[in-house]
Amino acid sequence: MESTEALKRFTEVRAATTRLCAPLAIEDYVLQSMPDASPVKWHLAHTTWFFETFVLLPRGEAPFHPRYGYLFNSYYNAVGERHARPQRGLLSRPTVEEITRYRADVDARVRARLEASTLDDAALAVVELGLHHEQQHQELILTDLKHALAQNPLRPVYRERAARAPSSDALPIRWSSYESGLREIGHRGEGFSFDNEGPRHPVFQRAFQLADRLVSAGEYLSFIEDRGYHRPELWLSDGWAAAREGGWEAPLYWERRGEAWSAFTLHGLVPVERAAPICHLSYYEADAFARWAGARLPTEAEWEVAAGSSEIEGNFVESGALHPEPCPAGDAGPRQLFGDVWEWTASSYSAYSGYAPAAGALGEYNGKFMCNQLVLRGGSCASPRSHLRASYRNFFPAGARWQFSGLRLAKDG
Repeated sequence: MESTEALKRFTEVRAATTRLCAPLAIEDYVLQSMPDASPVKWHLAHTTWFFETFVLLPRGEAPFHPRYGYLFNSYYNAVGERHARPQRGLLSRPTVEEITRYRADVDARVRARLEASTLDDAALAVVELGLHHEQQHQELILTDLKHALAQNPLRPVYRERAARAPSSDALPIRWSSYESGLREIGHRGEGFSFDNEGPRHPVFQRAFQLADRLVSAGEYLSFIEDRGYHRPELWLSDGWAAAREGGWEAPLYWERRGEAWSAFTLHGLVPVERAAPICHLSYYEADAFARWAGARLPTEAEWEVAAGSSEIEGNFVESGALHPEPCPAGDAGPRQLFGDVWEWTASSYSAYSGYAPAAGALGEYNGKFMCNQLVLRGGSCASPRSHLRASYRNFFPAGARWQFSGLRLAKDG
């Protein structure tokens, strides 16, 4: 990435984060509803800390505040000690106004270096990494805020939703078939990628079938009505224990009033749309549903084989929907591969053969999390379009439900 392009992208991405905050009241910035989530204010500061720590400080510049490194480091042990993650919501100070000044100061200093072309290729690569890192946090701002707002009995609205006609049930699933053979997966080496997407490598892929669309809310309702949450034969042992301990009876954010189901969204509480993709499922729920449906979850290699030649089109954060949308009509073949919901796969998150993390503190970005996580693919309605690729590997623990996570079915060939 050249300095001119980096400056353009830096300005766009930082402005997009600011726009996400436009609907917020000052009180919304400080909410932390669980240890896995962070306040909006912390996200704003942490993404700024990233550029300050990895772009400015190594080039002799002074920190904006001597204690912000401690407050806003996330998990980089090589950089130093940090404030405990579950206590981020206790930080009433620095104020939102002070964090806004922090962002403005760091923005001005990074822009000055980009305008003067004083950053070498290695530094420009860190800027590019920082921009994709910020796009990850843009999605987290929405998912973390949604979880916080859902705790409020008033069911507050983040952004009003445009009026829409109710949709019918989704069309029946059609299956795409893929033959056995040697395939390649992993990033091709053109454009940006995270280190966990490579190296590109061959895999022998057995024949399989993949559903042409995501599983719908209506189909998941059938699973609920068939007592899917009360049939241990459908569940992994850990999943059965998690469902019992958590009292799961439906996806996260669903509420039943009489015979009708509603779901809390960033537009407030709305009726469940049967044709829309199901979301806010754990891996355990996705796996149980697939078993109930007589199918299974795809592996990440199967998903990438199917998605590798597809255009990156779909319902992303730019659409403003901020919720999964029904599958559009179209020709046979996998649709909704990108956007709407992150798709759980059956693959554990581990290193590809030949993987090596980056040197230094930035090597902690992905590699140290390759344990006790499952891979998700495709992006969601809260993901920026320019952030996604067919080789992109997201990952979460099996019990995570607060992300826009759903599923697509697969079968053996």
